[in-house]
Amino acid sequence: MDRVDLKPPSDDAGRRADAYASAPLLNCLLREVAEALPADGEHRVHRLPGTGRLLRVRAGRRPADPEVRTAGAWQRLGHTELVKLVAEELRRYTGQPGDDLPAEMIDSREVVAALLTARARAAAPVDPYLRSEQSLITGHPCHPAPKARGGGPAAAWLPYAPEAHARFPLALLGVRADQVAEEGDTSALDALGTAPPGYRLLPAHPWQLDLAARDLAPALADGRLIRLGATAFDAWPTAAVRTVYEPRRDLFLKFSLDVRITNDIRRLWRHDLLRLRRTDTAVARAFAAMGPPAAWLPDVGYRTAAFAFEELAVLVRGGLRESLLPGATPLLAAALAEGFEGSPLAAATDPEAWWEAYLRQVVPPALTAFADHGVVLEAHLQNTLVAVDPAGLPVQALFRDAEGVKLLPEVSRAAGWERLVYCLVVNHLTEIAAALAEHHPGLDPWPAARRELGRHDLPEIPALLSSPTLPGKTNLLLRWTGADGAAARYLPLRNPLAGR
Repeated sequence: MDRVDLKPPSDDAGRRADAYASAPLLNCLLREVAEALPADGEHRVHRLPGTGRLLRVRAGRRPADPEVRTAGAWQRLGHTELVKLVAEELRRYTGQPGDDLPAEMIDSREVVAALLTARARAAAPVDPYLRSEQSLITGHPCHPAPKARGGGPAAAWLPYAPEAHARFPLALLGVRADQVAEEGDTSALDALGTAPPGYRLLPAHPWQLDLAARDLAPALADGRLIRLGATAFDAWPTAAVRTVYEPRRDLFLKFSLDVRITNDIRRLWRHDLLRLRRTDTAVARAFAAMGPPAAWLPDVGYRTAAFAFEELAVLVRGGLRESLLPGATPLLAAALAEGFEGSPLAAATDPEAWWEAYLRQVVPPALTAFADHGVVLEAHLQNTLVAVDPAGLPVQALFRDAEGVKLLPEVSRAAGWERLVYCLVVNHLTEIAAALAEHHPGLDPWPAARRELGRHDLPEIPALLSSPTLPGKTNLLLRWTGADGAAARYLPLRNPLAGR
């Protein structure tokens, strides 16, 4: 494990942390609650209906420099003051206290400050794929606390943070053979080390072992579980934090992590694991029917301990090499939206051609899976890899994460379509389009998007292209009211596809 520097953040890192943490919180507040008023030059002005206060921000894809109107003048808000303003507004707007969300917002900002300090002393991965996975300092652009890490001290989580360019060995455990629970193909786990007779090998995330130490103590004491040291190699945490990649073995492993990250505690829940094979098989069949270049990274199996089914679960995901086109370089779509060193989006010399190629790779698999196979991919930015050729042009899309997939008719077609539109269009294409237009002023990305969507013969497409609104997920209100993270709530957003 690389040494982690825990020095306090510099003043500059603190100012940058304020800006990084304020932008997604402002996006949520302006999208979900505030009422737009006439602009004030380069600023957007909004009224907060709960308190009646006026807020203005510097316009842009990432709102900046928030100010509140006080005593006839605009007063600048740091992140702490912004959190107080948002909390007061939401208490009056919803009539609910918000519980721990203000503390999560503050934690998210403190995490960003620690990450910025750590990144300044760390070497980014040379491999562009790993670099893209570890690039997300802002993270979800429409979440009030996208980088919160459970409120724990930085020493507990920073050694495992992808944004700090961490890499680390995995802990190795032995589970008594009669206590093993598994399904699917888990043979890759047995190659990670050696278990003594009567035991099966089980890798574990070191942070999760720390978090679950008290619960696991009885099993360690009575021999159902033994410690076997650590792997002889490092694994790289990906953007999902609890999923790691080992490049030499081309192996992804996804762990439980008893920490709230964005909307949910990131456990591998029993009900999701028990439906994994059925879901992954349905998605794999859909992609097999489509054929290349579209690809699915399969979740091939899981292994855990019967006495700690969720706490110690590890999911085995198929690697990149079997699916990746020769000569192509995979990149995380979320990193293309946020930006990272070497991003082909920023470097595109013909942005319109680049965007058309991007749409050709990403849109057809998601729509075909839905229309022909009843599979609702969670095709958002963090579950999509886009592979580019040596010139940086998109040539392939690879999708992942069976846990987020929905199948028809387990959900209704209408509910599945709404979820797909949110994930694919609102969360994904809107962000890539905005980033591309920001790097290449004058580009209008939406006619090409409209053409690509219009090529697909789904009964829902005409309404998608003509509706004045799209469904936007209300992450701020969802978290403030304590709704389950899976219980998505949507509000209408302006549809950039309409009227073109």
